[in-house]
Amino acid sequence: MGIKLLCTRDFGKKSISGIQRLGYDIEVVEDDNLYYKDEFKDAEVLLCYDPFKTLDIGKMNKLKWIQLFSVGIDQAPKDDIRKKNIILTNNKGGYSIPMGEWIVLKILEMLKHSQKFYEKQKNKIWKMDTEILELWGKTVGFIGTGSIAKEAASRLKPFGVKILGLNTKGSDVEHFDKCFSLENVEDMLKLSDIVVVSIPYTKKTNHLVNENLFKSMKNGVYIVNIARGSILDEKALLENIKNGKIAGAALDVVENEPLDESSPFWEFKNVTITPHNSWVSDQVDIRRFNMIYDNLKRYASGGKLVNIVDINKGY
Repeated sequence: MGIKLLCTRDFGKKSISGIQRLGYDIEVVEDDNLYYKDEFKDAEVLLCYDPFKTLDIGKMNKLKWIQLFSVGIDQAPKDDIRKKNIILTNNKGGYSIPMGEWIVLKILEMLKHSQKFYEKQKNKIWKMDTEILELWGKTVGFIGTGSIAKEAASRLKPFGVKILGLNTKGSDVEHFDKCFSLENVEDMLKLSDIVVVSIPYTKKTNHLVNENLFKSMKNGVYIVNIARGSILDEKALLENIKNGKIAGAALDVVENEPLDESSPFWEFKNVTITPHNSWVSDQVDIRRFNMIYDNLKRYASGGKLVNIVDINKGY
């Protein structure tokens, strides 16, 4: 008998065979169809994104490890995981490269007024814009210095920018010129021409970027959010876009997704809305499976898993 594994994604015959050769007895059921069945009671490992609305892991008494396909863990039933002492791992780093590229893209689009040029092209208007900004010499401040921020920072460095970062203790991080502690966030924001929100969402970071922090930012600041919409106080964000404090915003995430058609964010010419798309690329499926396969190999051999989540910290 192999290790009982319940998986909510069909990785294909070749990949599934590879998992079986590691010593797993695997059953594949898609997330949306995953209701609890008695045959799941012996599952020791669960590979999934979010089956938890219908799958009651409280009944899975042999479950020892949940491997999420996502980086975020909002969907995970944390009380059951704590109670049953289940190991939770995520896909940390799996989307960092495309998201790092996305951050650079959006910064350049805002500074180079790409949206205005696309609109001119659509309307066949040949008119020069003499207010284009350079990225060279600017200061970019990252709220959060994890793997996504590091990938973006490494790509921004050749543009001749200064890179600042914010983390819990102000610890030094590769590619960052200087890091600030959470209690000194205002000091970082005062220096930043561009602010990138890349911190994990937790109870502590809910509405972390509020009116007080917007007041600390430079007039004409640019904002990029690829983390979670709820980290920004959207009422305060809206007001600071209206009053011109924020020169431009690129929002890949919003508080309530999908963004309602009545939202005023759709109407601003200096706001770019994308549908939580920054993580998508032609390589993410390969990268995700390789990480999962490595963890399955480690688990089967009794090794230490990578990307273990501290359920109390939330990341």
